[in-house]
Amino acid sequence: MTTHDRPSRAELHDRPGPLRGTSWELFDDPWRGTPSFADEQAVVAAAGLVQLGETFGLDYPIDAFTPGMSTAGKPVEHVIYANHPAHRDDCLNSFYLQSSSQIDGLRHRRADDVGFYAGIADEQVVPGTEEIGIQVWADRPIVTRGVLVDIAGLLARREEVLDHEAGEPIPFDYIDQALTAQAVELRPGDIVMLHTGWCEWFLGLTIEQKLAQQALGRATGIAQSQEVLDWAWDNGLALLAADTFAVECLPPVPDSPFLQSAPNDRGMMHQEFLAKLGMPLGELWRLGPLAHRMDQLQRWEAFLSVKPLNITGATGSPANAVAII
Repeated sequence: MTTHDRPSRAELHDRPGPLRGTSWELFDDPWRGTPSFADEQAVVAAAGLVQLGETFGLDYPIDAFTPGMSTAGKPVEHVIYANHPAHRDDCLNSFYLQSSSQIDGLRHRRADDVGFYAGIADEQVVPGTEEIGIQVWADRPIVTRGVLVDIAGLLARREEVLDHEAGEPIPFDYIDQALTAQAVELRPGDIVMLHTGWCEWFLGLTIEQKLAQQALGRATGIAQSQEVLDWAWDNGLALLAADTFAVECLPPVPDSPFLQSAPNDRGMMHQEFLAKLGMPLGELWRLGPLAHRMDQLQRWEAFLSVKPLNITGATGSPANAVAII
């Protein structure tokens, strides 16, 4: 499938049987998913965006969110050791691959109703197997145009702020309004980055406040809706990223349309994005410095590279994302 003959998401729901609502079997590389939209032409076009030579690393330190919103995993331990006086090497103990700025792989979620992306059986999703593992995007990194959608900037101009402590759901209209205000039109193969200011807010809390927010279980993000999924797929996004804990809000909104199809996730959209559309999600990205510079320039696009760790069969990875303007 090319970007030109991509069916709409509405048309995906006309597919038969377990293919209904999915992109399974549509891409030439059956395990790559929507990063397939970032083809060679998209890479060449993105290279033309480099004008100033300014680079922005979009990853926070691996221990930045210790403590963070997740209760899974232990704090990472960085060990430096020496075999003799002239030698140094190091290792990481208890390194949770999705503890900081990350990319969710297609193994990260199975759909309650149809299973893992591309119909991969549950028993194949184990260490050492290759099916829909993160290494697909490490062997051939995701390189394309990145578009920053400055929701925090939009609201600041209105003298409004998001209530991060309450985990305010972000309506799709905010994304649409920000794109309109920035005069940006999306293209197939784009990576969209949503800047909300959540990471900067959270990292500014005391340890006690962070633990209290963790216990509260509330995090700012996109409100669950069919509209958001239609928009992401129909625009041919390669990846959707945000400076929030889960891209979507937690807990899900009470009227989430996915309460029945994703009961294990309490109505989250992760299953739709990952297991059905094959669209990776970027979480906890460091977007503040890039957003500040883009606001100065009034330019909202950049050359963007995402290179996960090359771990066969991993479910996620540090994003290793770099933007160049």
